[in-house]
Amino acid sequence: MQTLLRGGRVIDPGTDLDTVADVLVRDGVVAAVGSDLAAPEGTSVVDVTGLVVGPGFVDLHSHVHTIAGQRLQAMDGVTTALDLEAGLMPIARAYADAAQEGRPLHYGFSASWGTARAQAHLGIDPDARLDSALALLGEPGWQRTSSPAELTQWLSLLERDLADGALGIGILMGYAPRTDPREFVAVAELAARANAPTYTHVRELVEADPTTPIDGSEEIVRAAAETGAAMHHCHVNSTSRQHVDRVLGLLDRSRAEGSRITVETYPYGAGSTAVGAYFLAPERLPAWGIGPSSIVLIETGERVADESRLREVRASDPGAECLVEFLDEREPADRELLHRALAYPDAIVASDAMPVLWGDGIIDSREWPLPPGGSTHPRTSGTFAKSLRLMVRESGVWTWAEAFRRCSYLPARVLDDTAPTARRKGHLGVGADADIVVLDPDRISDAATYFDSTRPSVGVRELLVGGVPVVRDGELLTDAYPGKPLRGEPG
Repeated sequence: MQTLLRGGRVIDPGTDLDTVADVLVRDGVVAAVGSDLAAPEGTSVVDVTGLVVGPGFVDLHSHVHTIAGQRLQAMDGVTTALDLEAGLMPIARAYADAAQEGRPLHYGFSASWGTARAQAHLGIDPDARLDSALALLGEPGWQRTSSPAELTQWLSLLERDLADGALGIGILMGYAPRTDPREFVAVAELAARANAPTYTHVRELVEADPTTPIDGSEEIVRAAAETGAAMHHCHVNSTSRQHVDRVLGLLDRSRAEGSRITVETYPYGAGSTAVGAYFLAPERLPAWGIGPSSIVLIETGERVADESRLREVRASDPGAECLVEFLDEREPADRELLHRALAYPDAIVASDAMPVLWGDGIIDSREWPLPPGGSTHPRTSGTFAKSLRLMVRESGVWTWAEAFRRCSYLPARVLDDTAPTARRKGHLGVGADADIVVLDPDRISDAATYFDSTRPSVGVRELLVGGVPVVRDGELLTDAYPGKPLRGEPG
């Protein structure tokens, strides 16, 4: 299969190329980039004059393991959707299930720290399913400090999954924030030996909980310095909230001293998680500066009325997805905090996308457009388009080249050591994977809102995944399932 994208503004963050050119795709890779390229016989020629052509977005933080969710992400410009913050276990089954079901986008997973702990502490038999993992978030049995035998057991489970192709270790420390910090160092030591990154949802900051065993962001900084591990700080905006300037300054100093710390953010003032999460206990909410009414159940749209109702929902359905409003995007000061996180040097855009839910419990659909009544977090549908709208189109803080560096190039580089095939992603050099997005620079925008969350973004005109069209002339192709696994290789 050959495709020639003719006459677009081609941006390659790998070589700093930014010029009007053609891109020839052959057999799933970029075969040539240049002016007036010849179209070999049988080539599909697509006129992209006036449009921007760049490497498809690499999302390091997507909990979308469904066709419906991946299609929304495709319309947002994503070509590779990876679940690295939470991960799945066992990793071999996670990859096998995704391959059997088919995926529009490339996919991959980290080894799940939380599930490994649950297996060691509770004797569960993990099934590599997100809904099972969400249900565990409200289970206190895995959240305590491990005994020496339990620690040995779950470290060995993580080591097994790294050997089976996990892309690092996903650590939901924010869901077990009273654990002994020495356990976190033990995970970082394992990751350093395996030459694999960690991806951490940090525990509470000291400003929010003065009794925390260690400040969440400080914990990453210390472990990275002590062990030399590559450590990724997930969604710094939502875990730092009003204290993001202090946290970013801390990370700045650590990076300047040589630590291998990367950071991600997304452009929303509300997060999403399971309602049974530790930090959503009624007595914990004041530390966030919020109350029960800041929590909205995604599947039903119910705004939690009071502390009594919150306790009831946490007890009856701890895995229920909810929105958590941690910043008010209507307030200029809160909007500015979000912008500063996005503008932070080398901050990676990542979505924290969640699956689409329907009222009858179905969490997947191959219908397109999606059946009515579906709900998710709008970041599933619009993270990348919203980031481009805010930071390129409206504020001009990023150039288009900088946008592709943060959405495509930098996230792929996080994976270079643990998954050498990632070196072919995030750029448009000859021989690169033909994961390409073509977008309208004047129209690219999110369309989803918190309460109309499955509206696809607008402005993505073409999307090639491994050279196969998934979006053509702005329309999703419903028979396209070219996604392939991105797997780690033991270090």
